[in-house]
Amino acid sequence: MSLAKKVLASNNDLPIRTEQPVHSGKVRSVYWLTDADSRRLIAEKGYNVAADAPLAIMVISDRISAFECIWHAEGGMQGVPGKGAALNAISNHWFKLFREHNLADSHILDVPHPLVWIVQKAKPVMIEAICRQYITGSMWRAYEKGERNFCGIEIPDGLKRDQRLPELLITPSTKGILKGIPGVPEADDVNVSRADIENNYESFKFRSLGDIDVYEKLLSEGFAVISDALAAIGQVFVDTKFEFGYVTDKQGNEKLIYMDEVGTPDSSRIWDGASYAEGKIIENSKEGFRQLLLNHFPDPDILLNKNRMAERSALARDNALPEEVMMAVSDTYVGIAEKITGEKLVLSDDPKGEIIAILRDQYGLID
Repeated sequence: MSLAKKVLASNNDLPIRTEQPVHSGKVRSVYWLTDADSRRLIAEKGYNVAADAPLAIMVISDRISAFECIWHAEGGMQGVPGKGAALNAISNHWFKLFREHNLADSHILDVPHPLVWIVQKAKPVMIEAICRQYITGSMWRAYEKGERNFCGIEIPDGLKRDQRLPELLITPSTKGILKGIPGVPEADDVNVSRADIENNYESFKFRSLGDIDVYEKLLSEGFAVISDALAAIGQVFVDTKFEFGYVTDKQGNEKLIYMDEVGTPDSSRIWDGASYAEGKIIENSKEGFRQLLLNHFPDPDILLNKNRMAERSALARDNALPEEVMMAVSDTYVGIAEKITGEKLVLSDDPKGEIIAILRDQYGLID
């Protein structure tokens, strides 16, 4: 079987019973279940959610996004073999560890297939919380140009590229476009300070001022849990993104939970520890793919300059990358997933067919 057929590229065309349009993002697609199916599954499976909680099927693809574009390779390969299963396996592992450390639940209720989650609807906090333990990437570029204040936090002079920061740095940014917040531009992904959040906590969809402390506690403790576990297998947890939301449990209690994915090569930088100790950076995350793209094309400014998005989109659309590029990315994702979980990742020969059969036969969600 060709490698291209092992890739789940299209994940928004499954015959899952739904009355709403399928929400398809760069990597995941979300199918909101009917009210009847949600209630039936909650009763049948005993999920710890309110009886009327809306549920969704979230299907992850093997597509790879970088610089806000989706990339493909020769031979009809529309993604990276094993990437989706690796991301889900890693997130599942960290969410389980969070529960064991009594941190917080996630939106995931069930994992019917390595590429599928059953999730409960959460009311998202409108913040993407970036935690940084090392100075690298965009932060280093800003620091090198003289910037010392990051999201209201002063950073000392004299730091070197890729150096460990004196303490974990939380640099939140807006999730979506928020309007009417003094000093916060009406644009997606704008850096904000803790003071911005405190003074406008309702606009950021926090229920109370006290929940900002809860969110920061879950950030720092979640980061520490992942960092310690990665250190134990010789990896350095450099930085990551967390997202949060509110759900209501079976008893009617509203609680703050982790959302989306956590600690994955897509949402984090992970370095090989032995190489870092020798002064070399070897990425076990998507950053390696980004660097490869910057080196692959003769004019990397197209990838970095937001004013050249039309050219960038054309570049991604019109250029099939060498197959070995996707396989190198596959090795990175599958390799780090197997290191983290301690289990071999088995890739499906027919991912779409498997998903349809399971959701039909075991969950009754396909007619």
